[in-house]
Amino acid sequence: MESPLFKRHRRLRGSAAIRGLVRENELTPSHLIYPLFVDAGLSGRRPIEAMPGQDQLGLDALAAEARELAGLDIPAVLLFGLPSYKDERGSSAWARDGVVQQAIGRLKEANPEVLVVGDVCLCEYTSHGHCGLVRADGSVDNDASLPLLAEMSVSLAEAGCDVIAPSDMMDGRVGAIRLALDSAGFSETPILSYAAKFASAFYGPFREAAGSAPAFGDRRGYQMDPANARMAVDEVLTDVAEGADMVMVKPALPYLDVLRSVRDSVDVPVAAYNVSGEYSMLMAAAERGWLDGPRAIDETLTAIRRAGADMIITYHAKDWARRR
Repeated sequence: MESPLFKRHRRLRGSAAIRGLVRENELTPSHLIYPLFVDAGLSGRRPIEAMPGQDQLGLDALAAEARELAGLDIPAVLLFGLPSYKDERGSSAWARDGVVQQAIGRLKEANPEVLVVGDVCLCEYTSHGHCGLVRADGSVDNDASLPLLAEMSVSLAEAGCDVIAPSDMMDGRVGAIRLALDSAGFSETPILSYAAKFASAFYGPFREAAGSAPAFGDRRGYQMDPANARMAVDEVLTDVAEGADMVMVKPALPYLDVLRSVRDSVDVPVAAYNVSGEYSMLMAAAERGWLDGPRAIDETLTAIRRAGADMIITYHAKDWARRR
């Protein structure tokens, strides 16, 4: 006879049907945001060597991309631009004919329902590759950068961007952007803040994809120290107080503890960015047969959801959605 202390947990694991009934966390395409890299000087597609299966896109490739995403029920994209020119101020970031501004129109024309999230940062647009204006001594001038980030945000909203997502990690930028959007008549445009963005080694492949590597130094002076979890929650709470409608933890997998703490600390929706390095190392292992790729992708995205993410920015989105 079975002891009352001997519980058979496997009773709830015996079939796919019962496992589905008791599953605590679900993942659907509606939880996913797919990043796109749009190159102003490109026609068609160019493979990103460090990110197998991912491409840089020309403006002419966006209509087909938008239709494919619609067919996969992926509701949202996150746009990064590779501009036609760069300067010290990053002025192409807020040009009316900027690459992302044009991309928004192309995507909306092909798929009016697509939700376009616009990354707001100057690193892709500045000649020095830093996320804000740089002083003569090479340090980033936080306060002088805020008006430029606000101008970029308004420009994206004017172009039809649905969500503004500042990733620069300048102090006070959420408040500055919220004020600028409201003043320009975009009080209904939400802000998804990269609130807890760590100075991570896992961004390496992204630098190739976006052409955004800094020409000197690094970003540890403004992105977060990977050792600090309590500070991450403080950053998040600060951004919410300044007007962020949603917040993000970036990267995802090395920071699932931070993601859980953020989810427990705020009531606003929480995003996690399954970044380029996380993607590329999984893909490399799968290509070599060291991992079952599809299962590892499923497990990765489920873990991020389980840790508390309401939405996941991931390069796996299309591959996962095709297999669901």
